[in-house]
Amino acid sequence: MDILFDEIPSLDLADFTTGTPAQKAAFVQKLGEAYQNIGFVAIKNHGLSQDLQDRLYGSIKDFFKLPDDIKAKYEKPEIGFQRGYTGKGKEHAKGRNTGDLKEFYHVGQELSRIPDTDPIKSEYPPNIWPSELPEFQNDANEAYRTLESAGKSMLQAIALSLDLDENYFEDKVAYGNSILRQIHYFPIENPDEVPADAVRAAEHGDINLITLLMGASADGLQVKRMDGKWIPITALPDQLVVNVGDMLERLTNKKLKSTIHRVVNPPREKMNTSRYSIPFFMHPRSEMDLTCLESCVNAERPKQFDDATAGEFLEERLRELGLRK
Repeated sequence: MDILFDEIPSLDLADFTTGTPAQKAAFVQKLGEAYQNIGFVAIKNHGLSQDLQDRLYGSIKDFFKLPDDIKAKYEKPEIGFQRGYTGKGKEHAKGRNTGDLKEFYHVGQELSRIPDTDPIKSEYPPNIWPSELPEFQNDANEAYRTLESAGKSMLQAIALSLDLDENYFEDKVAYGNSILRQIHYFPIENPDEVPADAVRAAEHGDINLITLLMGASADGLQVKRMDGKWIPITALPDQLVVNVGDMLERLTNKKLKSTIHRVVNPPREKMNTSRYSIPFFMHPRSEMDLTCLESCVNAERPKQFDDATAGEFLEERLRELGLRK
């Protein structure tokens, strides 16, 4: 039964993590409905304090104010921009050549947290920390751990909604390749100077299992409903927006929807303002098998994807985005 939502559903993660069995079951039910139809929910009680969000937004605003030549010190194209800074217009949506009107900064797993016995440790580059912002490292790492923990709870609920064991994803996301991305959609002083088709973030689906987005500082985020209508995503200040990514869509043979979304440009008179946004892209370990779950393949829904590991799929997509050569 297809449901056309006029806005994304709001859920309370505490119902799942500390609620009664009935509250927990209701959360799983509503989450399954949302993810099979629009692929997005907003959640509260996710553990990320307003104070930490404010500190992190404060330090990224300070970073993006730095001169371009200082920021460029932290740019590492040789690792596919997986850590540190990515300059303006370097990334474009799949199938487009025009760069998005944004710059961003990537933080990944802190290597010191990964046991030496785990071979995954050798796959990740170390994080890069700007010396100009001493507090950024602690704030970003704390936010990373908090969002990873909330993401694990969401994946437990997703597993139950798919009739899998609650801990199905646990070993697959342990020290996964997740990325905390601090984005600055920079002011456009002269709108006539940018390419006619340039937008802050062209329509796209996310690559990962799920994305957790903390309070975007201005309007502009929109999601495409199954009937093709674009609806705005507005979350309250105490909510995170959590959406399905392509890896989860692939695993579930499109039962769960990785919905196309975009960040549109503001009206012309507001083009000269900044917008900041911090998504957490929750990735599994590279060896996770994304072969469609047997329970999601049947006569009505034949298998739609070739088998691949998460690592293989990520490499392919990074090339499509222009971040890997």
